[in-house]
Formats: sequence, structure tokens, C-alpha cells
Amino acid sequence: MSENHKKIWITGASSGIGKAVAEKFAKEGWQVAISARTRDKLDKIAHHPNIFSFPLDVTIKKDCARVFQDIIDKFKTIDLCILCSGTYDPNKEKEINLEQIKYVLDVNYFGVLNCVKSVEKYFKEKGEGHISIVSSIAGYRGLPNSSGYGPSKAALTNFTESIYFDFKKYNVRVSLVSPGFIKTPLTDKNTFKMPFIKSPEFAAEKIFKGLTKSSAFEIHFPKELTTLLKVFRVLPYRIYLFLIEKFVKR
Repeated sequence: MSENHKKIWITGASSGIGKAVAEKFAKEGWQVAISARTRDKLDKIAHHPNIFSFPLDVTIKKDCARVFQDIIDKFKTIDLCILCSGTYDPNKEKEINLEQIKYVLDVNYFGVLNCVKSVEKYFKEKGEGHISIVSSIAGYRGLPNSSGYGPSKAALTNFTESIYFDFKKYNVRVSLVSPGFIKTPLTDKNTFKMPFIKSPEFAAEKIFKGLTKSSAFEIHFPKELTTLLKVFRVLPYRIYLFLIEKFVKR
């Protein structure tokens, strides 16, 4: 393997945004390590000569550390980590389902934390690198039928903001990705109209450009939706709750 190519580790890469991002970086000449629980899906994606499969359940902390070490053993170095694992089931979020909420938090929040912990020492000792965490616009403010997913993404966004300061002292960049509605196996479960929904390839282009050609902390898209929600984010509760209720009733 050439030492001249940049190297990246992507979790949640078996489908949706993670898969599209892996294929985009590979197409651009990066050496790409991909992880997810489903080995057969990863192996199909790894037909590309620049993509290598490293199956992983991010909820198992010791496995995150082991897999990252396996990647380092093969690649020798890592320049960028995109932590993209996530789960969502709208049918189980129509009421407060404690088991489902715990599961969603375990994957969406603690799974990402397990991966960050597995790379923390490596990047801090290296004194350079980049960790990018994929959250969601669902983390901006509370939304209907999102008792598990929304809070998991809100926690993830807050966590990313927090570690930005901790890693910056070591010259390690931390960034946040906040997608709107992207057509994936997860959003295919939604029964409501999703405004400005985009393809995974659209998301991959935005993420690639944002991570390689910009120094911005947050990459958010599509702007038609995210700009509106950023305005909603600063509205007083009385106005925000009124507008969301009106939107849901439409």
C-alpha cells in the first residue's frame, strides 16, 4: 500500500451516508477503512481497490480499540475519522419506549464515544489529524415522535462541540456534520413528507468538500432546510412550539 495516499476510517459504512462517503473518498484516491456490523455488506463495498473492510459493533468498547489498532497495523497511519454509525425506528418512537431509547443512545451516542476514545491517544500523540462526527439536524431542537433519536443527536452535537476545545490543544481538528433528510434505509421508514430530501451521493459530495476544502466546524446541508432550522433554534419556546405544531398538523 502506498504511503502517499491519505487514509480514512469510516464507521456506519454499510449503507446510506457512510457508504456513499466511503465510495467518494475512495474515488478521490484515499485509502478507506470501513466499519459496520454487517460483514457481507462491507465486503461488497470493499470490491473497490481503495476500500478495506473492518467489521465492528461500535457498542462494544474493546472491539472499537481492537479494530482501530488493526487499521493502524494495515495503514500505518490515519489522517481522518468519520464516525457515522446510527440507528432509527420511527415506529418505536411514537411513545416513550425505554428499551428503544436506551438502544438508540447506545448506538448513536455511546457508540461514537467508544470510537472517539479508541482514537484519542493516537491523534493526541501524533499531534495532527481530524475527527468528524455525523450528527443530525434532529439534534437542533426537540421534534415530534423523536424521543430517542433526537436526544441522541443533541447529545452527540454537544459532545462534538465540547471535545473541539480538548483536541485543538493537540492540533487535532474536530468537526460536526449535520445532515437534513437524506434518502437512506433509515429515512425510508418515515411515513411523512421529508422536505428537501437529498441522495446519499449529494451528502457525500458536501461532506467531502467540507472536510477537505474548508476549515469550518460544522458542515450542514441542504442549506434550504438547515438555514431555516438554525433560525428556529434561536426562537423563544412559545413561538417555536407553535410553529412546529402547525407544521405537524399540515
